[in-house]
Amino acid sequence: MSTFSRISIIINMSMKAREQIKSLLAAKNIKMKELCKLLSEEMGKNYSSNNLSNKLIRGSITYNEVLLIAEILGYKITFVDTEDI
Repeated sequence: MSTFSRISIIINMSMKAREQIKSLLAAKNIKMKELCKLLSEEMGKNYSSNNLSNKLIRGSITYNEVLLIAEILGYKITFVDTEDI
């Protein structure tokens, strides 16, 4: 896994997973192809750019896949009570 610098990004919850992941990839200057390679290594199954893009377009990506993508990119997902904002 590559070493990435630490940055914080607050994602608008109205953004779809596709836009959120594309924003995180852009922030880390990582291409979808590289993410797919890292996902394939971690999950033990083949992820192609087309496969992942289609999952993102259809909205069929699993929460576990999103968690793993966040981990690969050096992020953690946290939930904030909206009453505290």
